[in-house]
Amino acid sequence: MTLTAPKTALPPAPPSGRGGRPGRQSTARRREALTGYLFTAPTVIGFLVFVLGPLVAALYLSLTKYNILTAPKFIGLDNYARMFRDERLATTYGNTVLYVGAAVVLINGFALLFAVLINQKLPRALTYVFRSAYFFPYLVALVYVSIIWQALFQKDTGILNYYLTAMGGERIDWLNSSEFSRVSVIIVDTWRNVGFAMLIFVAALQEVPKDMVEAARVDGANEWQIFRRIVLPMISQATFFNVTITIIGAFQIYESIIVLTRGGPGDASRSVVMYIAEVAFNKFDMGYASAIAVTLFLIIMLVTLVQFRLRKSWVNNE
Repeated sequence: MTLTAPKTALPPAPPSGRGGRPGRQSTARRREALTGYLFTAPTVIGFLVFVLGPLVAALYLSLTKYNILTAPKFIGLDNYARMFRDERLATTYGNTVLYVGAAVVLINGFALLFAVLINQKLPRALTYVFRSAYFFPYLVALVYVSIIWQALFQKDTGILNYYLTAMGGERIDWLNSSEFSRVSVIIVDTWRNVGFAMLIFVAALQEVPKDMVEAARVDGANEWQIFRRIVLPMISQATFFNVTITIIGAFQIYESIIVLTRGGPGDASRSVVMYIAEVAFNKFDMGYASAIAVTLFLIIMLVTLVQFRLRKSWVNNE
């Protein structure tokens, strides 16, 4: 009797790349990648054309003497050395630093105050009214806001001086006084931007765990202790965001000054960005204006990096 080994079926051959599943998966991946590239292309192109390109051009022009009419002439670091001798630049930087400090304190301070008030147990309709009222100025173009406030600040016909004199005070030359011209700019900047920061704080306050707050009250903590020990640490990320955005925006303040005071009297209220525009488009000294713009960019970047460096010491990540 002859024994034969049982026949075993051979495993099927793997499908080839052409027409098989791996080939279809590869095609799908390529299509998905192409779709992603197409969606990101407008942002990348916009960044290259409107951000990186002008930044590189400004860096190059800052090393040249260029008046638009003639070809740029390379002069090295002369424009940067010139900045240390420019007293007007020092004045405008001083004004800008004042605007930044006032914006950080006033905008975020009032925004947090309004957010806490709105976050109280109010009727929903009343809450919507308050949110809209505080946020509406942010939706209006800053030029129009400044024109309205320019009328309010008028020395003889402005409503602010009307109430001041009605209460027995003296009229203030808000727009033409070295003492008050910067105050008027700060008031307009605060009034216009406080609504956006307030909405960020409101969203953060609504995420604070209510059971944690109630537990603190049961333990005997008063409202100030709850706000300081629980609420502030829980909204620290929103605070960091608002402070960062406020600093960057205040360093670039421009439109409100143009409309309200035109930088005057003299340079009493002039900002760095306004001075850059004057040097570039009134004096056609594009090389020096580019050097100032580059230094302003580096200062903003340095301040932002310092903020992110210090972020770990006071921002709650949970």
